Amino acid sequence: MGNIRTWSLAVIAGIFVMVVAHQRSNADARPGQSGAPTVAAALAPATAPVGRVTGLPDFSGLVAEAGASVVNVSVTEKAQKIQGQGQGQGQGQGEGDDPLSQFFRRFQVPTPGPDRAPPSKGVGSGFIVSSDGYVLTNAHVVSDASEVVVTLTDRREFTAKVVGIDKASDVALIKIAATGLPTVRFGDPAKLRPGQWAIAIGSPFGFENSVTAGVISAIGRPLNDGSGSSYVTFIQTDAAVNPGNSGGPLFNIDGEVIGINSQIYSRTGGYMGVSFAIPIDFALNVKDQLQKNGKVLRSRIGVSVQDIKQQLALSFGLTTPHGALISSVDPTGPGEKAGLKAGDVITSVNGRNIDHSWDLPAIVSQLPPGSQARLGIWHDRKATEVTVKTVLLEDSPGQVARNSGEDSGGKLGLVLRSLQPNEQQELHTKGRLLIEDVTGPALAAGLQPGDVVLGVNGVRVATVADLKREVARAGHNVALLVQREDAQIYYPVDVG
Repeated sequence: MGNIRTWSLAVIAGIFVMVVAHQRSNADARPGQSGAPTVAAALAPATAPVGRVTGLPDFSGLVAEAGASVVNVSVTEKAQKIQGQGQGQGQGQGEGDDPLSQFFRRFQVPTPGPDRAPPSKGVGSGFIVSSDGYVLTNAHVVSDASEVVVTLTDRREFTAKVVGIDKASDVALIKIAATGLPTVRFGDPAKLRPGQWAIAIGSPFGFENSVTAGVISAIGRPLNDGSGSSYVTFIQTDAAVNPGNSGGPLFNIDGEVIGINSQIYSRTGGYMGVSFAIPIDFALNVKDQLQKNGKVLRSRIGVSVQDIKQQLALSFGLTTPHGALISSVDPTGPGEKAGLKAGDVITSVNGRNIDHSWDLPAIVSQLPPGSQARLGIWHDRKATEVTVKTVLLEDSPGQVARNSGEDSGGKLGLVLRSLQPNEQQELHTKGRLLIEDVTGPALAAGLQPGDVVLGVNGVRVATVADLKREVARAGHNVALLVQREDAQIYYPVDVG
């Protein structure tokens, strides 16, 4: 019995050796030779599952082709600019009173200089958009500069002329006296999807032509950076950008510029995985106007808007929350002439969908003043269209469309009284119902004593009886239009 077992083990061992030798022979075979498939090959799927990452790209060809179009921008700031700045190093630009605004940084990096030197120096980035020397960068890089020097990748240096600056969009156009320069190619930000590759080239901390890569994190992102501008919705990416990357290009995988790196979100002043780029189509619109007129003209339609959440959508009969809800209409503006009313929801402009309220000013502002804007409207629970003639947007706060906030609601719990004509004049309101006290769910919804109730679900109310009638008609979802100081805001209240 022992001999039989020994012989059996020897046979099994021999078979195993032959299988292994045969597999090694197949593995060592030259390409094109036939051979039996290995066990691993036999078990491998015929095609990779949809959505699986099958390999990492090599960006060296992209950098070799497009890198020469990226420039270093060195600036010498005006002497009076540094008075009282301390050690802020430019990080205070664009900051407001909002607690979150302290984390948004427009990231131009200062270069070292003598402590007693009156002017300060800074470094940013840019990219060549035409072979005759036009360069795009950020407005905050060059806005306070007494001298701007552009350095190419071949180490040539040129003193640049500032053609135009648009602080509202943070885009600037500068010009150097050179021809035959390499230029970038432009992509279409409308085709971007979160998860696609994004490549940044610039001068972080003054290190010229540094390359970093990441992905598109989000698109159409508004920023509460304290600047008050609602004209730009940004591309968010996790490609590493730092002070000095300001004004540099953001590329897609095809080597096309899709944005201008402009801001980062940071608690330290450096990269923390969240950065923002101005979409290139928006920047080129600004560039063309700066090149032609030296300034940017924007349009308005004379409405203030707010975003729509689920409760407000139900109040106005929308199946899904989308669009820009009109909370007030300028009585002398084009929206009033076109018949727009508080409670209307703007869903599109010239065929471009309005998903969030911040999309509206970004799109309308790019239209030429005096042009016709075709608006898709949700009015009285029906879809319709109106045409509005845009007018020039002047830089006064009262004419800039505001994105008002919106609080969650509860049941009505209001103590109201009628306003006298002299009180209406004092409060600068046409409303007739003043909130004197707020309790329970209404208080939780954000309503306050001193607010003036103007309407319910798009219908104006002047008396308590009007209010009760419209609340009863509204059912479970009530949207109260309230005036607070100079702003009009819709508050959703669930009356349950």
